[in-house]
Order: sequence, then structure tokens, then C-alpha cells
Amino acid sequence: MSVSQTGSAEKTGYMDLSRLLKPGAVKVLSNVTSKKRLFQDLGDIASTSYGLDAAQTVDALQERESLGPTGVGHGVALPHARLNALDEVVGVFLRLEKPLDFDAVDRLPVDLVFALFAPKDSGVEHLKALALVSRTMRDAETCEKLRANSDPSALHAVLTEAQGRQAA
Repeated sequence: MSVSQTGSAEKTGYMDLSRLLKPGAVKVLSNVTSKKRLFQDLGDIASTSYGLDAAQTVDALQERESLGPTGVGHGVALPHARLNALDEVVGVFLRLEKPLDFDAVDRLPVDLVFALFAPKDSGVEHLKALALVSRTMRDAETCEKLRANSDPSALHAVLTEAQGRQAA
């Protein structure tokens, strides 16, 4: 991303969900039956949306997940990985029609997945993005709206609007 697009956001340290998440990187999936399949779908969407190598993306997600599950509870998972091919943090959001066992901290199945991909050396930007997504996905009203919608453009709007509500 060029400085003209992000200069003011970077100067203030403000992280914006609409910068992290392309509308095309928001999907509703009905046939995810395993965490492995989920990671393959995330890799495919990251490849299509951001030009990432799908296999490397899947490997990075699995490597991070082996350190400990990223299912944070209440039906939400926040898988994330660092990749050499990136120069900015990007995201993929999935709503699963059929909840998936994800080894979440509360042992509940997951139906909302917000994956983040960051440059290998992103440091604080990766942490800011993870904190923003975590705050957004902890909001019960936002999750309720996400679960009530099956249109990807509506889901993108809910996610980007949720950040505005939290800032107000």
C-alpha cells in the first residue's frame, strides 16, 4: 500500500478494518468439515484476494495453530500467520453455515473466523491488527449481526461499521 493511502493512519497509529479486509475476502462457506479444510479455504481466498501463495499460507496457519488453538471462545476463531510475501497486514473473514470443532478455549464449535496475515517482520502492526479484530469479534451485537447475515457484502459492512460504533 502506498504512503498516500495509509500515511495519516500510520502516523496516528490508527488501524482500520476496511484497510485490512477487502470485500472480496469475506465469504460464507457451507461445506467446511475440518480445521485442515478451513485452512485450505483460507489459503485459497488469501491467494485470490491478495495474491498470496495458498500452500505457504496454509502451512503458516498450521504452524501457528500448532503453538496453541486460536479459537478464542463464543464461536469465534482468530487464526493468524506471518508470511514473507506481504508488506502489510491483511485479513479474510468467513462465516461458516455449520459450526466447526476448533479446539476453542471454551470447547464450543466455531462459526465466525477472522484470519489475519502479516509480514514476517510486522511487529507492532500485526499486534494492533490482532487487537482490533479481537475487540470487534468480542462485541456480542456484532457477532449476532454476522450470524444473521449470509451476504458477503453485508458481512463486510457489519465488520467495518462495528469499528465505527466501538470508536464512538
